[in-house]
Amino acid sequence: MIQDVDHVMLLPLYAAAGTALLVLVVELAFGRFHLLAGMLGGLATAVVAVAVPAIVSARASEPLGPARFAGTLCRDDLCSWTVTPHAALMTVLFAGLTVGVLALSAPALRRGYAPPGEFSFLLTCAMTGGVVVAYAGDLITLIVGLETLTLPLYVLVGLRRVRESAQGAAAALTFFLVSVVSTAIALLGAALLYAATGALHLDALVAGAGVYAPLAAVGAALVLIGFAFKVAAVPLHAWAPATYDGAPVPVAAYLSTASKLGGVLALVAVVQRLDTGPLLAVLAALTMTVGNLVALRQTRMVRLLAWSSVAQAGYIIAPLAAGAAGVQAAYAYAVFFVLLEFVAFGVLVALRGPGSDGGDLEDYRGAGRRHRWLGAALVLALAGLAGLPPGLAGLFAKVAVVESLITSGYGWLAGVVALNAVIALAYYVRVGALLYATPALTSAAAAASSSAAPAVASAAPPATKSAPPPSEAAASLAVVDPVLLDEAVSSRPVVSRAVAAALVVAAVLVIAAGFAPQAIFDALNR
Repeated sequence: MIQDVDHVMLLPLYAAAGTALLVLVVELAFGRFHLLAGMLGGLATAVVAVAVPAIVSARASEPLGPARFAGTLCRDDLCSWTVTPHAALMTVLFAGLTVGVLALSAPALRRGYAPPGEFSFLLTCAMTGGVVVAYAGDLITLIVGLETLTLPLYVLVGLRRVRESAQGAAAALTFFLVSVVSTAIALLGAALLYAATGALHLDALVAGAGVYAPLAAVGAALVLIGFAFKVAAVPLHAWAPATYDGAPVPVAAYLSTASKLGGVLALVAVVQRLDTGPLLAVLAALTMTVGNLVALRQTRMVRLLAWSSVAQAGYIIAPLAAGAAGVQAAYAYAVFFVLLEFVAFGVLVALRGPGSDGGDLEDYRGAGRRHRWLGAALVLALAGLAGLPPGLAGLFAKVAVVESLITSGYGWLAGVVALNAVIALAYYVRVGALLYATPALTSAAAAASSSAAPAVASAAPPATKSAPPPSEAAASLAVVDPVLLDEAVSSRPVVSRAVAAALVVAAVLVIAAGFAPQAIFDALNR
C-alpha cells in the first residue's frame, strides 16, 4: 500500500535530522563550529515547528486544535504522524533544551573534557528522537522516537576524555541495561495490544478488543511499565540517581529535562486512550512519596536533584490517572518543571566550573553570598520546584494538578500531592538556606589562617609574656570574620558567556511563566 506523504508536515523532523547531519558534516569538513551548527539547527527546528501548524491551518482554512489535527502517513483516518499545537510546543521545548545544554557544555568542550563533534552530534540526534515522540501517531513510531531520544544519551553519560574515576562508565552501563529492559517490556506490551486490537495506531488501541480485552489490558500495563522506566517512576527509578550523579552535569540536565519530557509524552499518548487510571494513581503516589523521603537524606547536590526529579515525575503523572481529563495539567506541569530544572542544573554548572561534578551540599555553603545572581537564580528554581513564591510557575503547576485530580474524583491523590509538597519543603529550604549560611572554615581558609598565625605571633611586642599557639590564632582569625576570610580564599569560577546566556534566557522564561501562566495553559488548550 502506497501512502501519501505531506513533506510540509514532516518539516520539523527534517530540520532536527538535518541539524544532526549538519553537525556531522561540519565535524568532518572543518573540525570546529560544532556548537554553533547545533545551536543554529536547534533554533531552526523550533521556528519550523511553530510555522508548520500555521501553514497547515491556512491550507485547510480551519485552525488546528483539540478536536482537529492534521496528519500524514495515514491509512483511512489513522495517521502515524500527527500535527497538533501540543506537538509544536513540545518540539520547541526539545529544541530549546538542546540549545541550552550545548551552551552549558561549551566551556568544558573547549577545554577538551569531551570530543565536541561527537558530543554535539549525539545531542542533536537525541533532539531528533524527541521531535518524533512529539508527533508520533502510532506505537511503533512512538517507541522508535523514544529510543532515538535515549540511545545517544547512553554514550553521552560516559563520554569523557579525562577519566578521573570509573563513575561515568558505571552510570552509562546502568542506564543502558535498565533502558534496554524497559524497551523490551514496552515492545512486548505493544505486541500484545496489536494481538488484541489488530491496530498499532494510538487512536485505535481499544477498538475491536472484544473477547481479547484482558489481553489488551495486560499489553497496556506492560507499555505503561516500559514508559514508566523513562520517567524514573517508582519502583522503576533506581537507575536515575546513580546515572545523574555519574554523568557530566550538562548531560544530567538533559536527562532530567528532555529525556523525562519524552517519557511523559509517551505516557500521555497511551494513558489518554487506555484505561490505566488505578495503576497510574498507585505509581504516582509511590513515586512522589519515595522521591521526597529519600531526597531528605541526600548529601550530594546532583543526587538531591535526581531524587527531587523522581518526586516531580510523580506530580506529573498524577493527573494522568484521570485519563484524557488530566492531560492538560500533566503537560502544563511538565513544561514548568523542565524550565525550573534546567535553571537549577545551569546554576550548578556555573558555580562548579567546567568539567566539575555536582559536588556535595556543603560545597554550596555561602555560595549565594559570593555569587548573588547565581544564588538568586538557584533559589528561584528551588522555590518553583517546591511551589513557593517567587517560583510562581511551580505554584500554578501544582494548583493545576490538584484541581484536575479533585475534579476527576481523585481527591485522595490530591491529598497525597499536597502532603508531599510539604515534605519537599524540608530539603528545598535546606539547600536555599545553605546558599546564604555563614561559611564554615574550609581547608583553604584554614591553610590561609594557619599561615597568617606565625605572622601575627612575630608581630606581637617583645614584652608579651606568652603568644598563643598557631592553632589558637587560626581559630581566632576564623571567628572574627569567617565570611570575609571565605571570600578572600574561595575560588571564583568565571562564568562563560554561553552559560550566562543560557541561564538568563531560562530564568526569564521561568519568571514570565510565573507572571503569565495562562499563556502556557492557552497554548496547551488550543
